[in-house]
This record gives sequence, C-alpha cells and structure tokens, in this order.
Amino acid sequence: MVNLVARQPDFSDLDLDFIPHPTTKDVVKKIGVDALKRSVRNLILTNFYDRPFRSYIGSGAQKLLFENASPIISNFLKDAIDEVLRNYEPRIAVRNIQVNFDIDNNGYNVVIAFSIINNNLPVVINLFLERIR
Repeated sequence: MVNLVARQPDFSDLDLDFIPHPTTKDVVKKIGVDALKRSVRNLILTNFYDRPFRSYIGSGAQKLLFENASPIISNFLKDAIDEVLRNYEPRIAVRNIQVNFDIDNNGYNVVIAFSIINNNLPVVINLFLERIR
C-alpha cells in the first residue's frame, strides 16, 4: 500500500536587500509567502529592458508615475500591474488590485490581493509608488 503525502511547495528567493545572516554571514533567503511578495514587488518595479536577455519583462509602472496624476493614469497603472502579474507570476492568482492617488504625498497607494495557487490563502500587499527622480 502506498500513502500519498501532500507537500506544500517551497518558494524561495534571495533577499535583494542583501542583509547578511547574523551567524553565517551568508545572504538570507526569503521563503514561502515572503518570496512571492518580493517577486510581485520586483515585477511591478521592473522596467522594460532592465533584465538582460529578458527585456520583454516589465510593467512600465515607473513610466506612468511621471504622467500628470488623474483617474485615467490610475487605471493605466492598475492595468499594467495586472498584466505583468498575470503574464509572469504563474504561482499566484490575482484577486483584486486597487490604485489610489495620494495627492499629499504625490504618489499612488497600491493594494494587491492575491492567492497562492493550490493554497487559497489570501495575501495582501500594500505598496506606495512614487517618482524617484
């Protein structure tokens, strides 16, 4: 008789802050939900042509941040985020994306709700996108 054991997939990614582990002094890994959150954030902040040999990956969100703020730009930003996540992050299912302009801080509050494929745990990410130049 064979017993099947369901195993949760282990997602891992490097912590791009490059904070060394206090004991081993090696780069710390992000695992599980934290790795997926980091991946979503990286995809949103990636411009086209930022990645060598994979120049087609990017959201174009930073280009939209330099436009005059309006509800139309908020919709464009939402569509760009939705497109990049649906095309290049197969480990998640996007549930909802909200983009709101924050006039006081001259940026956009972005709330992304998604669930991990085969896990159905809801995950929410809050980002603040603003111009940096």
